[in-house]
Amino acid sequence: MLFIVAGVVLLVAGLIMSAMGIGSGHHEVAGAAHGAAAEHGAAGAHGEGHAAVWLRRLFASFWQSNVFFLGVSAVGTVFVAINTVAYAGWSIMVRRIAEAFSAWILPGGILLLALFVGADLLGGGHNLLFHWRTEGIMEEGHPNYDAIIAGKSGFLNLGFYIGRMIAFVGIWWFFSERLRKLSLAEDQMGGTGFWDKSINVSAMFLVLYAVSSSISAWDWVMSIDTHWFSTMFGWYVFASWWVSGIAGILLTAIYLKQAGYLRWLNANHLHDLGKLMFGFSIFWTYVWFSQFMLIWYANLPEEAVYFNQRLGGFDGKYTWLFFFNLIINFAFPFLVLMTRDAKRQIIMLKIVAMAVLIGHWLDFYMMVMPGTMQGDSGFIIEIGTGLLFLGTFLWLMTSRLAKAPLVPINHPFVEESVHHTT
Repeated sequence: MLFIVAGVVLLVAGLIMSAMGIGSGHHEVAGAAHGAAAEHGAAGAHGEGHAAVWLRRLFASFWQSNVFFLGVSAVGTVFVAINTVAYAGWSIMVRRIAEAFSAWILPGGILLLALFVGADLLGGGHNLLFHWRTEGIMEEGHPNYDAIIAGKSGFLNLGFYIGRMIAFVGIWWFFSERLRKLSLAEDQMGGTGFWDKSINVSAMFLVLYAVSSSISAWDWVMSIDTHWFSTMFGWYVFASWWVSGIAGILLTAIYLKQAGYLRWLNANHLHDLGKLMFGFSIFWTYVWFSQFMLIWYANLPEEAVYFNQRLGGFDGKYTWLFFFNLIINFAFPFLVLMTRDAKRQIIMLKIVAMAVLIGHWLDFYMMVMPGTMQGDSGFIIEIGTGLLFLGTFLWLMTSRLAKAPLVPINHPFVEESVHHTT
């Protein structure tokens, strides 16, 4: 509730300040018009300014936070599914936490659709978020026509886009609910039948998630910068979602332990979660560097524009954040969690987990804001929105967590988890 209240206060204050032209950065847009035109074309750079800056910032910040939390929510189910097909007994102690994360999938999916439709309706012919939705941009002969975007019309069209969105969220929600129901039924009836069914459901879900997560990253994030593309982007977004989800599960487990719950959770479980957070922070950095290095080395204009906007573009607005992104998401967790002891100390794990969550929320800020807001972005509206989403996510997650035993006592591997050592 405190997060929600603080978020609403900051959001309202930020909207008022933006409407009054205080700290919105909109005075920089004229100087950045050339950089924006490189991505969107001259018509897009000026045409998208028709909507009020505060309205575009509101939609962009809601989209950024919702995509982030929707991905983290789905990671809870991915975590359950991976450990199920791997017969990983250690994870049973935190399984219910991961199951509870999926509580945001359905409301987050509905909000995602509402934001997309709302951005279309309120943009006055220029979608508040996606340049490819500009009126006439795929119609040859129209003043807004863009040949590159028109070439992507088979993939980027309204019906197919919304259909994919509904299908992907529906798949994630359906399999999350299915695994949750099998887990609760196992609590009531015992036996190994529900576990056997969970293996089949998990295997099917992982195949579908592998495809849908990459395409959703293209749809919900990469298509913001419509001219730009990267074949590694699906992995990049998944890595950010995944390590954030691990950090969220770890942080929730620690707070439950400190509140007197999960009495069988020990340093060995925390050590394993810490290793996952440490290892996938390195994996995220590997994907980040591989994508950046290949684009830098090739130096093709249609690829380099993405990083040009974030490294020196818009009067250097995002340059400091570009480097801070590497420090908080790689250097900090890598150095702090390098030793075995650090992965078993609650205070270290809490600090790093919180840093990872903040860092990857900022990572999505860097993915979304330069393409939607150019030089108009700020932080008060965006932080307020982030806190509002965080409070709502925690409310839904903890409500689901409270509806079932925190440890699935009839799971075939529960004894292995209780006596887990590393």
